[in-house]
Amino acid sequence: MRGPVDISPSTPHDEPANSADGSAFVVLRERGVRNLLTANFLLYTAVSLQAAALMKEVYDISGRKADLGWIGLAEFAPAALLVLVTGPLADRMDRRRMALMAIGIELTATVCLIAYSLTDPTDVRPFFAIALLYGVGRAFAAPATRTMPPMVAPEGQLPKVIALYSGTWTAATILGPAASGLLYAIDPSVAYSTTAVCIVVAMAMLARVRFLRQPDPPHPDDKPTFRSAVEGLRFIRRTPILLAAISLDLFAVLFGGAVALLPDIAEERLQVGDVAYGFLRAAPGVGAALMALWLATRPITRHVGRTLLLAVLVFGIGTVVLGLTTSYVVAYGALVVLAAADMVSVFIRGSLVPLVTPDEKRGRVMAVENVFIGASNELGAFESGMVAQVAGTPATVVGGGIATIVVVGSFWRLFPALRKVDRFDDLGH
Repeated sequence: MRGPVDISPSTPHDEPANSADGSAFVVLRERGVRNLLTANFLLYTAVSLQAAALMKEVYDISGRKADLGWIGLAEFAPAALLVLVTGPLADRMDRRRMALMAIGIELTATVCLIAYSLTDPTDVRPFFAIALLYGVGRAFAAPATRTMPPMVAPEGQLPKVIALYSGTWTAATILGPAASGLLYAIDPSVAYSTTAVCIVVAMAMLARVRFLRQPDPPHPDDKPTFRSAVEGLRFIRRTPILLAAISLDLFAVLFGGAVALLPDIAEERLQVGDVAYGFLRAAPGVGAALMALWLATRPITRHVGRTLLLAVLVFGIGTVVLGLTTSYVVAYGALVVLAAADMVSVFIRGSLVPLVTPDEKRGRVMAVENVFIGASNELGAFESGMVAQVAGTPATVVGGGIATIVVVGSFWRLFPALRKVDRFDDLGH
């Protein structure tokens, strides 16, 4: 649900605004940019394809909504438990090598999925172990790959690389889930095998990436300590705008984890098959892509705080509609709308958070944000799956949407500093 757009303002190589003039595609002349974008497109496609197929197979075997939640928790746990290791490690070793090793772990997990799926499984517990292994790979891959665009961008062209980098994620979130339904209908192992092929080709492309610049080496006296690692969390707690922006998105992810329940929604509420499920799973990508195109032509420049709150409100309303409907068309539309609203939230937060954060604290703050926002998609899946097992899917989805709406109302009153943010320029240091 949450894409890689957050990386753009967090790098120490920010370029002047006029460097973004002209078409973004001119940076494709640089081989390193082409290879990195291709690798990430294949990786994001693989991630979204495998996630959709895995959720579907687990639900088809057990029929338990709680098992969808356990898959989410298995993928979330490594990112949370390893946060004090993965970030500092990405700052201290070759990021390409770290990324390739981490993606190799992901590939191992995918091969395990292929092998287990071919046994005509009836027990879902091995899937949890495989998801945990995959989560370990993702925990190490994320900080290594998300810091690469500034290292391949030609001088003065970083904004254009970032625009294309975000576009590859959006396209992958459409293609991966849509293909998952078609491939899963043939056989789950076919879906996982396609994932493996994407990962292998992505690794080959990533190995060919050549960096134009390297990150500054850590100071010899800058030893990794627990106090240093948690400084990002302390800074967020002391800064009302940061605390509000990150907490608002966190609650929306936790309460609005309806996407994790799509296998049950498709089968029980909408009564559609595997192919229709795949297209339904791709609907959020469509909504995100359409909004990304809109923001590219008409970026948000005024009433930033209020727009963020209203976007999360629309996200909550879309979630309520999804929980109430039994129409496939209405459900598809609701997913498109809520994902479009979420893209607005991601865009604003991705610009607001780094602008409020001093440069010397950006890395640690972004690491904390990545756990609480990026990995919390899986935590939201866990919460939704557990509640749905007890209360049922409609009540869980509707209740999550209503809770999101209540959170927006509360934040409107509790965090006037966020509500009153007008322009991004007003936040710069």
